[in-house]
Amino acid sequence: MATQRRTDLIIPFLTVLMDAVAIEAAFLAAYELRFASPLTSVVPVTLGYPPLSAYLQGSAVVIPIWLWIFKARGMYRPRRNAHFSDEFFAIARLVGIGLVVIMAIAFFYRTFSYSRLVVILVGLLAVVTVGIGRYLLLKFERWWYRSGHDVKSVVIVGATDTARRISEKLLANPSMGYAVRGYFADEQGRAMEGLPAQRLGSVQDTPEHVAAHGIDVVLIALGDGDYKGLTELIRRCEGLHTELMMVPNILDLMTSHVHIQYLEGIPFLGIKGLALSTWNQVVKRAFDLISAGIILLVVSPVLAVIALAVKLSSPGPVLYRQERIGLDGESFALLKFRSMRTDAERATGPVWTQKDDPRATRIGRFLRRFSLDELPQLLNVLKGDMSIVGPRPERPHFVRQFTDEVPRYRERHRVKTGMTGWAQVNGLRGNAPITERTQYDIYYVENWSLVFDLKIILKTVRAVLFGSDAY
Repeated sequence: MATQRRTDLIIPFLTVLMDAVAIEAAFLAAYELRFASPLTSVVPVTLGYPPLSAYLQGSAVVIPIWLWIFKARGMYRPRRNAHFSDEFFAIARLVGIGLVVIMAIAFFYRTFSYSRLVVILVGLLAVVTVGIGRYLLLKFERWWYRSGHDVKSVVIVGATDTARRISEKLLANPSMGYAVRGYFADEQGRAMEGLPAQRLGSVQDTPEHVAAHGIDVVLIALGDGDYKGLTELIRRCEGLHTELMMVPNILDLMTSHVHIQYLEGIPFLGIKGLALSTWNQVVKRAFDLISAGIILLVVSPVLAVIALAVKLSSPGPVLYRQERIGLDGESFALLKFRSMRTDAERATGPVWTQKDDPRATRIGRFLRRFSLDELPQLLNVLKGDMSIVGPRPERPHFVRQFTDEVPRYRERHRVKTGMTGWAQVNGLRGNAPITERTQYDIYYVENWSLVFDLKIILKTVRAVLFGSDAY
């Protein structure tokens, strides 16, 4: 007998309610700041003190419009894997749009003259109040799913390495609200061995199982030679109340950013474009220069203390220069505070750093734990060798090795390498599999935006302070 379907009603409903309360709170706080706070001594009230009821009536008109803007931009769709950094930048952008709407309404509504300063304060405060509300709601949402509420049942079609990665991520993150019931494959999948996910049958058994057990989500992760029966499988799943999604292994595809482009009415499937347009290169470079300059000014006393600590802790230079590969495969000298003995690789040759690496100095372990050894790379950024955000640069030895072993590895070099990157903030540091790192790096290359960079920077701060995978 089919189980009850998950409707994803509670979280979207609470999100709408929380946003409405947050925007109303922004109105009340803006009124209080403008007319009943020390701000009145800085910006005197010259046209009298309006009644609070006028602003409450205005909020009754504006809040539904603001909620509609949020709804139109997909802010109330079921998420299950949202992060606060994703939410915050979207909130700031949409609040800006809502602020324009408020100003337009205030301009055309002549019955009552609203304070322009109050309108501006509402916009600024709404970013804060809605952001706080979303942060609290994300915490509640994760608790809600971890507690077993509205958990969606999932089956995976395929027994590939991609299928295993999907299973591992879903099984390791119960706060996403997915429960893996098993997988379907024509043969017992070696890639799935060791996981608490049993084989439920062959690929063609999937529709019957979905119908009988009320499966909510079917994730298809077949291998290259297993797609022959895919069309038949999809046809037989027609009419079933279930989500059907195909999860391609993006390392086996030409791109993860496929689009349709028409030339004289003929459709072409775009599988690769320019990583960054000329304008985007200018924007990214300007952002790098401004950010690196400001950070260097702020942390210059810290740099001096670290330099002294490195010099006194062990013999050798303060800065360590190492050849790395950057944009277009060109090499450059990467700068770091020295964190290891000067003869660290004399016996081994080029090797990756290990956890509790005996080659690290005492001060070096501390610097590496909080990524302080990488601060001199801000000079690489100013020079133009690197960017604040981008794929992490590797040494020539490893680049040659990975180019031969990892599909599309050279795609990482279509943009400048960075001090931090999308792979690093997703926990892929240290000895994380290079194939998985490459997936994230290529995604970054093909989906760059300035907001994406800001999101990665915020995640980097969190990873540096609370992460445990840097060594």
